Amino acid sequence: MLEEDKVTDETGQPEDYLSNYPDWGYLLREFYEAYRFLSSGGSDKIRSHQRSVREAISRVSRSKTVIDFGEPAQKPVTAHLKRALDEGRLERTAPLIRAIESVQGQLAWQYGYEKVPRGLSKSYAYAELCGPNGPVLTTEVILGLVLFAPGCVYPSHAHSGISESYICLSGAVSENHQGVYAPGSMIFNPPEHTHRITVSKLEPALLAYAWTGPQDKLASQKMVFSRKRK
Repeated sequence: MLEEDKVTDETGQPEDYLSNYPDWGYLLREFYEAYRFLSSGGSDKIRSHQRSVREAISRVSRSKTVIDFGEPAQKPVTAHLKRALDEGRLERTAPLIRAIESVQGQLAWQYGYEKVPRGLSKSYAYAELCGPNGPVLTTEVILGLVLFAPGCVYPSHAHSGISESYICLSGAVSENHQGVYAPGSMIFNPPEHTHRITVSKLEPALLAYAWTGPQDKLASQKMVFSRKRK
């Protein structure tokens, strides 16, 4: 890093910038390209969401965006990551897979829930790539990855004020038992839409995701599962 790039934040700690990490810049570019070229299926709502994601990524990429790496973290499900990446190299999403492989050693996999349902702790984790929690720090958009083990059932949940999309990178999933999503396909969940994900019993599934919405919603979103009716 150049000496002139070393500045400090309000606590006196040195700040670093996205521009100093080409692999992360390429990763954002591949997200942009995925949201540019994947079909909207003729849906105006999906097309609008895709445009919102691209515009947010452009703003992040053009700005002097701070990047802040925490400690890399693994979860039990990341034992399936190599398989998921290997399978993804054979799909149309291979450019995004390769960009993920370039930064995988810096990812912090987490659960995001105060209480993880029994069994889910071994079959699910996500890694935020870009958003209020970094490592690419922004309030414009949240981008990340979610990894599911074979046979995972991700319980019903919804997001307040947030539009969410998943791009299947490898494996296959179903949402609300309404269709099967294979690599290169997109799932769109408008705000407050309750959704439940099931995963093929044969292979892990790796999905990229994007959240768009008001900045206060992105910054304060709490992840909770819907309670089953008794």
